[in-house]
Amino acid sequence: MPDKPIRVGFIGLNPGIHWAATAHIPAIKALTADFHVVGVANTSLASARNAADAFGLPHAFEDAQALVASPEVDLVVVTVKVPHRHALVAAALETGKHVYCEWPLGNGLAEAQELADLAEAKGVVAVAGTQMRAAPEVEYLRQLIADGYVGEVLSTTLIGSGGQWGAETDAAHGYLYDRNNGATLLSIPLGHTLAGLQEVLGGFGAISARLINRRETVHVTDTGQTIPVTTPDQVLVQGALQSGAAISIHYRGGMSRGTNLLWEINGTQGDIQVTGASGHGQIVQLSIRGGNGDASGLTPLVPPASAYEGWPDNSTVRNVARLYARIAEDIRKGTRTAPSFRDAVALHEVIDRIEQAAAREPQ
Repeated sequence: MPDKPIRVGFIGLNPGIHWAATAHIPAIKALTADFHVVGVANTSLASARNAADAFGLPHAFEDAQALVASPEVDLVVVTVKVPHRHALVAAALETGKHVYCEWPLGNGLAEAQELADLAEAKGVVAVAGTQMRAAPEVEYLRQLIADGYVGEVLSTTLIGSGGQWGAETDAAHGYLYDRNNGATLLSIPLGHTLAGLQEVLGGFGAISARLINRRETVHVTDTGQTIPVTTPDQVLVQGALQSGAAISIHYRGGMSRGTNLLWEINGTQGDIQVTGASGHGQIVQLSIRGGNGDASGLTPLVPPASAYEGWPDNSTVRNVARLYARIAEDIRKGTRTAPSFRDAVALHEVIDRIEQAAAREPQ
């Protein structure tokens, strides 16, 4: 007899252009044998009912506590803003529920460590949404490097644009410009992309960094307000990976008329170049080119067709769906193939190291 679908409850699901609606819901629809969304809890019962009606869900919970306590829910998915995640994830873990929380896991390293400790104490599947690690292109890149396509990796360079953290925003995203909210250029687009980079090339060794705030204010287009900016819009990191390979990173706020994602890997026998439409490596379609041996230039390197068969065409939805597929396997088989809360702590540690390194630099 086949396994029953895993019953999913969302904390933070709204119709429209919101992340859970545009990424999570279509990803789950691609995995109907594995998951069934049964309910939602939002900031009010009215909002939950609106979402339940929009998505055809049987349950609109009065609040988050009612959702996490419900016997109708197996997996709690937390997609609210960063400052609210710690309390909601902790509540879900305390009831013994499996949890999928968006990245960043917490507002800083300490919150992430607390949640990872609690998840391990409860023995549940607890996954952080660093879905770039599950992208077929990243899996392909990891294999290329492992197979020696570039030989020994000598250096890697990463340049990206964050989209937000530029000259304009809307009211819904205004919280991104306050560093106290933990949703920064460093923690979100660069953090997500670093998860993929480390999946391919391994962890960081010694680094230095600068966090520069070039924009002191941002214009809020739908309210006409101008609000202060306290989070850096330029992130620079250099140093070495644990392998000894040199690394250089520059992430900048807003979008460029030129390069918005460029990741190069240079080795003793070859070179690889990865590009995309923005610095959010977790959602964009990644294109790979490479050359090695006697080749004088770069040519397209494409993952095998089998890597895409049965998955959504949209890269954003596909990467999230591939992460959900790992979650289903982990829940049913007791494995730990999806990025865990402990993995999220390790990534938070990298972010923390970058912040500490920047704090040591003269301003």
